Amino acid sequence: MRGSFSVTVDIEDWYHIPSVCSSPYAVYRTVNEFFEKWEGRYDYLTEPTKRSLDILDEFNITATFFVVADIVEHYPGLVESIAERGHEIACHGLHHACKIDPETKEPLMSNEEFEQKTLLAKRILEKVGGEKVVGYRAPNAFVGGWMLDSLENIGFKYDSSVSVNSLYNKTDSSLKTVSSFPYYPIENGLEVGDDRNFIEFPWAYYQNVLKIPASGGPILRFLGAPLVLNGLIQSLKRGHTIFYFHPIDISCTKFPSVGNNRPFYWCMKGKPVEHRISHILKSMSDVKKVCLRDYQENEL
Repeated sequence: MRGSFSVTVDIEDWYHIPSVCSSPYAVYRTVNEFFEKWEGRYDYLTEPTKRSLDILDEFNITATFFVVADIVEHYPGLVESIAERGHEIACHGLHHACKIDPETKEPLMSNEEFEQKTLLAKRILEKVGGEKVVGYRAPNAFVGGWMLDSLENIGFKYDSSVSVNSLYNKTDSSLKTVSSFPYYPIENGLEVGDDRNFIEFPWAYYQNVLKIPASGGPILRFLGAPLVLNGLIQSLKRGHTIFYFHPIDISCTKFPSVGNNRPFYWCMKGKPVEHRISHILKSMSDVKKVCLRDYQENEL
């Protein structure tokens, strides 16, 4: 294996997923509407985030945490505790809202609105983390090429949202020139381009007849560790690659039964997923780890 390896963690709670909030098919139009109307417990995130930090400590890993900025308001001290452990704080949007339509892939907001909200999220996270926020991951991995240009305009250095695979495409591009290793994207697009001051870190995949997404997340929960581990190993042979998980993936608490279109989304989580994450990190113990903020462009 010739590539380096980055562990990334998406900090969002159960209500941030698109079946509950901030998508065209959500129960609640926005997260703000959710908090205006929701009267039950909402914090299922704090406890598994602390366990996630302990897992990373166990394997001596400095990770990149893509944080939804409204977490700062609703979970006092949580983001600070991540930064205090030395992990990178990156941006996962202001409220985890979809920026492109999941079906048509057309923009759901203007460039100006996207830049305004994302810059606000960036500043919120920089204030609590104490360092510049230079990385972004699109909520739900729905990403358009126009978004990368806006990210560069407002001071971001990289994105990590693109997932090349044969099962689904959450982007507005065919991704014909994209693999699983970092690259410079073309302007106003996601295909591979020439040198620029912005990097895309696409996700791992396992290729046999099909390309199967293998970076973690729901694939880890539903298809298990062997597929993800094999995909990571194969992707490392191409170059640097990405693994990710959500702390709520390892929550042992039953989430509220609210949400449209995804009735079985949380049927697999908790301790089995925690064991899978630990197994993968242990299996990767001899691979060079690099926090995304520390990735050197001369490795491209």
